[in-house]
Amino acid sequence: MTAFVSALDLFSIGIGPSSSHTVGPMRAARAFATELAEKAVLTRTARIVCTLYGSLGATGVGHGTPGAVIAGLGGAEPETCDPDAVRTLWESCPVRLALSGGHTIDLSASDIEFEPRTRLPGHSNGLRFAALDDEGDVLHAATFYSVGGGFITRAQDDGRAAAVGRSASSAPPLPYSSAAELLALCDSEAVSMCDVAYRNEVAFHGAPRIEEGLDAIWAAMSECVDRGLDRSGTLPGGLGVRRRAASVRERLDDYDLTAHERDTSTEWLHAFALAVNEENASGGRVVTAPTNGAAGIIPAVGRYYLRFVPGADAGGIRRYLLTATAIGSLFKANASISGAEGGCQAEVGSACAMAAGGLCAVLGGTPHQIENAAEIAMEHHLGLTCDPVGGLVQVPCIERNAIAASTAVSAARLALHGDGSHIVSLDAVIETMRQTGLDMKTKYKETSRGGLAVNVIEC
Repeated sequence: MTAFVSALDLFSIGIGPSSSHTVGPMRAARAFATELAEKAVLTRTARIVCTLYGSLGATGVGHGTPGAVIAGLGGAEPETCDPDAVRTLWESCPVRLALSGGHTIDLSASDIEFEPRTRLPGHSNGLRFAALDDEGDVLHAATFYSVGGGFITRAQDDGRAAAVGRSASSAPPLPYSSAAELLALCDSEAVSMCDVAYRNEVAFHGAPRIEEGLDAIWAAMSECVDRGLDRSGTLPGGLGVRRRAASVRERLDDYDLTAHERDTSTEWLHAFALAVNEENASGGRVVTAPTNGAAGIIPAVGRYYLRFVPGADAGGIRRYLLTATAIGSLFKANASISGAEGGCQAEVGSACAMAAGGLCAVLGGTPHQIENAAEIAMEHHLGLTCDPVGGLVQVPCIERNAIAASTAVSAARLALHGDGSHIVSLDAVIETMRQTGLDMKTKYKETSRGGLAVNVIEC
């Protein structure tokens, strides 16, 4: 089975604060509402109940899951919805909700139920919908899993889970299932990693669509950086976390204008990452990269490339994103990009590896140096827990993205000093991450029942 995932799926434009807890549930709810029409039970539906299990039940409120579910039932899509409207939906309950076809139902806050200590068989992010008639009888029910990065699967009658909403279902012309196979393809075809990804994307979508799609992804990422660099104030949720990106940007602008000799590139890198994750924490428009909790790393390193690398251009950004896609596909297929499944190593670690490999590529790295850069970046995130304070994607998530962006740049530059040969392979470190995630206690995997989440006093 091929590991390759299209960039148009791996980098999806959505809203914060979480791809698995906000974007995925919205897509699942929309899919369920569509099924009601397909099953011809829509007009008989008087009530819909959604139960959130495992991590969704544990941190769903802080991650905006209830509002996302309500929005999805009403037909909203992450790419085009109004983030401000979604954020206030649950607090506005009871609401009169318009389903597809103009059919309306009344939905109350109690129609979203939480079962944090129950883990469904398919994934720790499970949600079950039931449509009821006037008598309370079930007309239709379905179970979905939000498996990270905004991807969802649907539980089938045979117990298996089928992917929902993938844009590419055919086999790519250059398939690979491991980093070793990807490197072998690069060697045998005498191409770069981004070339492998590009050929597969063209087979899926055609050259115009994938090029337009990559440009749209980068535009959304860059706009998110700019918004974050311009906004101040306190993030929602009750922790009192203040936005810092704008003030850092102001100080750096002032410093750079004085023509001092001190290199500020790392500080700008931090500012770019802070900007994205502060936007994400506020529920704004972001790009999953490959998740929302790690959404700041790839945009930050991309902006670093454009600002501080001589000769950087839009073509380089395309190569950067395609290389990151080739690497990110391996993490999704062979381990996880879900914090609820693998801890933050699966989110921030994967994003750091993708950014490191992408930067190494546009700095002139060979495929073997690129693989080494991704391995270095991931290796030093092994065991990283997902322990958000207050169930919010703020502490330690925002700073963690800034530090990981620095790690990505360091990993890329370190790999460029070698010839690509090294002891630990990318495949080995991905498998280690998978095993570590399995061994990690549930309380350290996006449940806010361990780590910093219980050792930091919420003010």
